[in-house]
Amino acid sequence: MPREYIVMIVSALPISELRGGIPLALSFGMPMAKAFFLSILGNISFVVPALFLFEPVSNRLRKFKPWSHFFNWVFERTKRNADAIQKYEALGLAIFVAVPLPMTGAWSGVIAASLFKIRFRYAFIAILAGVITAGLIVAAFCMLGIISWKAVAH
Repeated sequence: MPREYIVMIVSALPISELRGGIPLALSFGMPMAKAFFLSILGNISFVVPALFLFEPVSNRLRKFKPWSHFFNWVFERTKRNADAIQKYEALGLAIFVAVPLPMTGAWSGVIAASLFKIRFRYAFIAILAGVITAGLIVAAFCMLGIISWKAVAH
């Protein structure tokens, strides 16, 4: 599989997102601009379908006990980290997604947008802005040597 696809897939995964994609691309020897672009593209690729499908799919799955426990856990975890979203809505969502820490990326942004009923266009723009900002932060940390693929993988 081409390394570009691997970077995009890693960037689209819920836990690694672009926090893993950019350092991985750099470890493959890609230039920063390419690493940044592929990671952003991979990280944002699922957002449109997820914004449309998350609520109906989660509502249907919550009728089954194991899924109900899972979604309750996800929703509670997202709510605990979402004070800014409640207060500032789309701007808060962008800030929430922009922080490159676990449970604050685009996937959590989709969940938060659904929980707080943020309209699609505002949610998409906020998540995109947050992803780009997080990408800039991760890229800067990589260039400064603060983050590397070895550190992310362990």
